[in-house]
Amino acid sequence: MRIKIAAKNFHAESFETIGILTYEVKPEKISLDMLPEKIRGLCRCHLVNTDFRAKRGTSAVIPVLEGKTRFVVVAGLGVKKDSSLDDVRAGSFRAVRAAAKNGCKTVAIFVEGAKEREISRAAAEGAALAPYRFDKYIKRDDDDKFAAPEKVVFAAADEKGLEEGRILGEAQNFTRDIANEPANVINPQTLAAKALALADELGLECEIWNEERINNENMGAYYAVARGSANPPRFIRVTYAPKGRAKGHAVLVGKGLTFDSGGLDIKPADYMTTMKGDKSGACAVLGAVKAAAELALPWKVTALIAAAENMPDGNSYRPDDILRARNGKTIEVNNTDAEGRLTLADALCFASELKPDFIVDIATLTGACAVALGPNTAGLFTNDDKLGTKIESAAKVSGERVWRMPMNDSNLRKSLKSPFADVVNCGERYGGAITAAMFLEEFVGKDIAWAHIDMAAVDFVKTPYSCYVKGASGYGARMLVSLIMGL
Repeated sequence: MRIKIAAKNFHAESFETIGILTYEVKPEKISLDMLPEKIRGLCRCHLVNTDFRAKRGTSAVIPVLEGKTRFVVVAGLGVKKDSSLDDVRAGSFRAVRAAAKNGCKTVAIFVEGAKEREISRAAAEGAALAPYRFDKYIKRDDDDKFAAPEKVVFAAADEKGLEEGRILGEAQNFTRDIANEPANVINPQTLAAKALALADELGLECEIWNEERINNENMGAYYAVARGSANPPRFIRVTYAPKGRAKGHAVLVGKGLTFDSGGLDIKPADYMTTMKGDKSGACAVLGAVKAAAELALPWKVTALIAAAENMPDGNSYRPDDILRARNGKTIEVNNTDAEGRLTLADALCFASELKPDFIVDIATLTGACAVALGPNTAGLFTNDDKLGTKIESAAKVSGERVWRMPMNDSNLRKSLKSPFADVVNCGERYGGAITAAMFLEEFVGKDIAWAHIDMAAVDFVKTPYSCYVKGASGYGARMLVSLIMGL
């Protein structure tokens, strides 16, 4: 799908769908000047008769059947002073989604204030996200009209903002595609193949370690988690380096459990059915490095993934086992279903050895974070207040919600102590998201700015909302890139 700015000889009536993103006013005050005169009156009557006031999240889809134009979509952004970039993103999404549902191949969109770069970026993100659906395994009926538009043109927009938005939206869709794949399709080896293919396409550096190399590299915590699976682990490193001197080096670590049964501490059936999504952090960092390269950002960006499956087997690691991580710290296992932090421990050790300016890990880590923050917000933990503030700002730009969580509870930290090893892998039940973050901090190098994003609640969408359809959300890819873009 092409997303572009309108040419000087632009005529809205040559498009099958015309989208209007407008702020909340009375129906008779909504500007329709951009519409061909023949359909203006019809659209005004529809808005007045339905008392459509362009409230946040509302849309009017008006069939017009005049010339080439088949539909006019008026998407409400809410009260202007309270409106956000996410309202623009969602409004653009609704306009293009309506076109896709009706099989329209061309869309023209008018957005108030679109000459501002951030508004254009948000609008283009919404347009890029709109046609997404993961249906490769479904045989569709012949009367299914859904199809991604071939061309979306924005009137009076910022060209650079549109291109940024297109790249960011497509990166999120790339992230969704991998995250939505079931475990019989994406395992550690095929995830590594995806990373290699991405690197080959964009000219990135890529290194893959097999199980023998992982063991020889003293990644004892990560290797133990992978032992029970017939699918061997793969440690994945993908690096984008800008031309010339880089402004800095950002390392993004994604949790890459391609399936998590819980291991010997096996999960109940209801909690196992969505575990293909336990690789969502890994998918997000691959999406982020893809976008960083396509945007030609001035920062060096490295994505690290300790890919594994956590399965019960005669060779599985056990409760009471004591493991040794790459940095030499020993870990007593008291729950094999707290496996993601073990794989991340060794990945964070390796990340620290790269001496980056900062590290951000993103992981579907704890149910406790989902209980604390609900289904639409991720938890943010950090050892560096400046980095935390920058991530919060990036989240506002991307519309991906985070909430800063505390890490200064010394009593909770005590629950990670073990009489037999340096730490246990799972602290007490209450405050479980916090103790998980505290555990990860044990494996971050001294004086390195680090943040942990617990996305356990937001990796999968059950009920569509805003720019999200049912399935993998692709959460985090745009936020991580927005973070680096803002530095």
